[in-house]
Amino acid sequence: MTTGAPASEQTKVKYSGAEPASRTHAGLASDWRTWLVGALIVLVIAYFWRAHRQAVEAAAAQKNARPMIPVSAVQAQLGDLDLYLTAIGSVTPFNTTTVKSRVDGAIQNIFYTEGETVKAGDLLIQIDPRPYQVQLTQAQGQMAKDQAAYEVAKITFERDQLLYSQGVIARQDLDNQQSTMDQAKGAVESDRGAIDNAKLNITYSRISAPISGRIGLRLLDLGNIVHATDTTGLAVITQLQPIAVIFALPEDDIPRVVKRTQSGQPLTVQAWDRDFTKQLSSGTLMTFDNQIDQTTGTVKLKAQFDNPDYALFPSQFVNARLLINTIKSTVLIPTAAVQKSPQGNFVYVVKPDDSVMQRGVTVGATQGDISSIKNGVNQGDTVVTDGVDKLQPGTKVSVHLATFALIDHPTAQ
Repeated sequence: MTTGAPASEQTKVKYSGAEPASRTHAGLASDWRTWLVGALIVLVIAYFWRAHRQAVEAAAAQKNARPMIPVSAVQAQLGDLDLYLTAIGSVTPFNTTTVKSRVDGAIQNIFYTEGETVKAGDLLIQIDPRPYQVQLTQAQGQMAKDQAAYEVAKITFERDQLLYSQGVIARQDLDNQQSTMDQAKGAVESDRGAIDNAKLNITYSRISAPISGRIGLRLLDLGNIVHATDTTGLAVITQLQPIAVIFALPEDDIPRVVKRTQSGQPLTVQAWDRDFTKQLSSGTLMTFDNQIDQTTGTVKLKAQFDNPDYALFPSQFVNARLLINTIKSTVLIPTAAVQKSPQGNFVYVVKPDDSVMQRGVTVGATQGDISSIKNGVNQGDTVVTDGVDKLQPGTKVSVHLATFALIDHPTAQ
């Protein structure tokens, strides 16, 4: 049995030397996981910090940026601008007549259809002519009788002239025979007048259209007895082609009309419906009245329309537009684009960068929704027409480019 070392030494011997390999590997793995988790935490924090910063910067940029204002705009165009004088007018036929009978009698036949167009001389109504044919026969018989008496008186007068020249009869007898012959001649002339009157009554029994035009509704029917003294007519004929429109203009506009008529060129007149939605017809100015109506301060004008489609009807109210002048080759923009300020008229012009600038303009003339610009706007410039109340110089806009047609759309005045 050997003598052993002390217990403390034995312990030292027991735990001296290198540690086991499994313990070393476990420590290293733990350190690696700690480092990886820390790095991930740092990356997540950096990501969220950056995203927050970008969101804050975007919100600040959006807050500082001006929003795009939606507007409507058109491009200025070069064209001609027609200037009109507008007034309310009344369609008036050149001729209208009430057909009446010149003789008494019963209506025997009617040859027209209500509402049809008739020509001058067309047979409309036949009145029973038999009473006048009887009168004609009587007048012709009386004339034959009186003609025979006249021939006898004439022969006797010629014989008495011979006898008087021979001194057989007295001068008084010759004069008496001449008077008898003259009376017989007068009776023949009277009979001739009675014959002509009977023939005329027969002609009047055939009632013809005195003018060309459209005939209205029938006022009497077959079998009705008519008289020459009747106040009610048989029918009414109105001329519709051509037809006239009478309208009145203020006395201040008359010098312009006179000046244009003196040039020798016909002035165009348009007839529009009461709502100014449709042009009914186009004609020319005929003339104007010779004095001013002091109660209204206006002068009446008369225009002629061919009225081929019967769009104009007698007593119809229309809007008459007289073409008084035409501005040639001028810059045209919608009237809605022109704004007013104490400094004068201006428009908003859209620049290539979609911002707007305010530009002063000089308006030459305005007709309806189109204005002529003397200076300030050039052909092709884009001017804002709708949404101008939200604009100021430099404002960014989102432009809806509308179509600008060089057509004047009149409005009721």
